Amino acid sequence: MHHFLKYILTFILVCFFVCFLRAQITSPVSFSFNKERTSTGEVLLQIKATLKPGIKLYAIQQHSQDAVSSSISFDSAAAKYLQGAVIEKINPKTEKDATLGGEENFNLDSAIWQQKATINAGDSVVLRGTINYMYKEGDAYKPGEEKFKFFIQPEHAIVSVAANDAGINNKSLLWIFLAAFGGGLLALLTPCVYSMIPVTVSFFTKRSKTKAEGIRNALYYAFSIVAIFTGLGFLITLIFGPAALNNLATNWIANLIFFALFVVFGLSFLGAFDIALPSSWMNKSDAKAGAGSFMGIFFMALTLVLVSFSCTGPIIGNLLVLAARGNKLGPLIGMFGFSLALALPFALFAFFPSKLNVLGKAGGWLNAVKVTLGFLELALALKFLSNADLAKGWRLLDRETFISLWVVIFALLGIYLLGKLKFHHDDELPKNDFGIPYLSVTRLLFAITSLAFVVYMFPGLWGAPLKAISAFVPPMGTQDFIANGVKNETPSSTADALPRPVKYYDKMKLYEPEVVTSFGMTTYFDYDEALSVARKLKKPLMLDFTGINCVNCRKMEGQVWSNPEVMKLLKGDFVIVSLYVDVQNIDLQENEQYYSKSLRRNIATLGDKNADMQVTKFGSNSQPYYFFLDANEKKLIPEGYGYNPDINKFIALLDTVISNYKNSNQEK
Repeated sequence: MHHFLKYILTFILVCFFVCFLRAQITSPVSFSFNKERTSTGEVLLQIKATLKPGIKLYAIQQHSQDAVSSSISFDSAAAKYLQGAVIEKINPKTEKDATLGGEENFNLDSAIWQQKATINAGDSVVLRGTINYMYKEGDAYKPGEEKFKFFIQPEHAIVSVAANDAGINNKSLLWIFLAAFGGGLLALLTPCVYSMIPVTVSFFTKRSKTKAEGIRNALYYAFSIVAIFTGLGFLITLIFGPAALNNLATNWIANLIFFALFVVFGLSFLGAFDIALPSSWMNKSDAKAGAGSFMGIFFMALTLVLVSFSCTGPIIGNLLVLAARGNKLGPLIGMFGFSLALALPFALFAFFPSKLNVLGKAGGWLNAVKVTLGFLELALALKFLSNADLAKGWRLLDRETFISLWVVIFALLGIYLLGKLKFHHDDELPKNDFGIPYLSVTRLLFAITSLAFVVYMFPGLWGAPLKAISAFVPPMGTQDFIANGVKNETPSSTADALPRPVKYYDKMKLYEPEVVTSFGMTTYFDYDEALSVARKLKKPLMLDFTGINCVNCRKMEGQVWSNPEVMKLLKGDFVIVSLYVDVQNIDLQENEQYYSKSLRRNIATLGDKNADMQVTKFGSNSQPYYFFLDANEKKLIPEGYGYNPDINKFIALLDTVISNYKNSNQEK
């Protein structure tokens, strides 16, 4: 088992490195690219070639046409923007080459080539091309090829967000700490964080044999959570930008790793094997007092931190945006407060592992708890597999398939709790005074709950909304069959007269949340299309920054949007555009692609575009987040509205937006 776990850990580490690092293949010639707009309105493109010692790179301009040379060519689509030919800025050295029988030009250590282009200040253009180069290494002549593309963004693409940040920047560090601390406490109630509690129970139950050891392990665990969450999150943000952590949470490879991890935990709880660190690790670490314990606990804390990223957005998202803009102290304090709140309950919970061990030895009920948790871990594992499936569009876990698997898992759990299903490490049911095995009332109640949940899920196979678990199941758009009469209609008499969405609809309708499908509500997926409709119908535009795998987004839609009064307002008085920030399988047109300074990467997909809009224009990076605009794209409320399942507050928000919109129209 130790060897098996070692392979699992090695696989996880390798996969995470693959997610974040690009393999760098050493080459004798490396290229760097730069661009800048000049005062004359032109764009200057520059390519620099750096050579390793002893390498001779042949120039693009030679004395004769038959001479060996390098070349730079742009795609045909770029021709209308280019001015003249490529210019070689460093004069190449000329030497006679006996092998080739003539004089050849080559660069000793570097080469710089420039190309001018005429691109309007408001245009966003992608210029692609290829470098076909020749170089000499020793006595060998070798060819090489390097493809490139320049993203030329409009001068006004980066919108100042100083006004958006002012509210947070002007707050005291104490306010930031308290707000983040409160957010951390709320994050404990999210599915991703809460689901890790069973893992903690099992881990500390096996590892802590005395009260003193339990307290020490609890402190190790809390310290590890704070150190990892604060340090890792802050460094990744500084290096990769404010959307890096969200990208990890929605990355299909990361979700597959989480799926495998939860399956391993689930099978362990069911008794397939015991999870323990490899003996070689323990032997080396036990030489130092407490080191072995700390290494195992550190790994558990790291697992919690990584898994929790997909559910801990509302507070930490704004802190990450501040960190990316250079305000380091504020987000550092905020992340510390957030992680401290996240760690404290786990530490307190872990203070009593020895007592749990004693209770476990007193009877077989503790093993029944572990088996129950094993079923729950397998059910939660399917959620991560569903995240990866939705991100890649595989359609392996459509809605009815997902629900079917949950029906089977929870039905087996109910049968197990009734004592009709046994595992090899299960004890017999306790016996009454007559020597007959009996079922405790507590166990019966849990069995009833599990089987009732199965009955509740059955209508979902034919398209019932299942609002209670809408945050977990795949969206209604993946449902292949919906029975007649299942769909609900809004109790409002207001007709939804919005025109059918066009742009991206064919692909994005798959991800429409259940509340949209069930109530026949229209949402758009392109900002410009939705803005045009809002202007035409003279309605405020509601920007719904959301995600395919955003659990809190589904909770807001299932618990708040589905309220009859809320739905009446949304359908009758708003135009809604759902801007998914994690859609990576829809590419933008070439003329729509650009480079984002805020995200520090090329914007080439619909998800990238929406994420960049949220960061650059609205100073936010958490989902769900709602902003409201009028026809002139002016905010109808000063700040956005994040995750808050209070229905009355959301209704009050919508009423305020409607009132402000009417007032702004009257002023005109």
